[in-house]
Amino acid sequence: MALPTIVRRNVDPLELAQREFDNMLGRFFGARAFEGGTGLAPWGVDVREDADHIYVEAELPGFKKEEVDINLENQTLTISAQHKSETEEKSPSKGEWLLRERHYSRFQRSFTLPPTVDPQSVQAKLHDGLLTVTLNKREESKPRRITVS
Repeated sequence: MALPTIVRRNVDPLELAQREFDNMLGRFFGARAFEGGTGLAPWGVDVREDADHIYVEAELPGFKKEEVDINLENQTLTISAQHKSETEEKSPSKGEWLLRERHYSRFQRSFTLPPTVDPQSVQAKLHDGLLTVTLNKREESKPRRITVS
């Protein structure tokens, strides 16, 4: 039986205002083209469980593993990622910039984990924009079969 997982989102008020403005423009123009520019809206997180593990899967398209930070402290798992625009200057071979738009993206989610998680054996892998965090359960909390004598 799975224990409930509490999900908390840390949202910057300025980013929330930007997201609401972008959503309003998207509704006005009949498209979702503006959604995602602030890095808050479209990325989802799934949490699943089996007898031995809890899996947290987060969509982080465009992020490199160097930009992802995972922290486990006091039974709270925090996943955060920051992607800043490139700071490439003009190059004579590429010409001068006439227009250059880059977005700053930030992602952060926190989860309170059940006491059955072993904090010493956590694994994380980022592949094709999908971050998978595997949390092993403590041996004493795993279900075991008792034989009747």
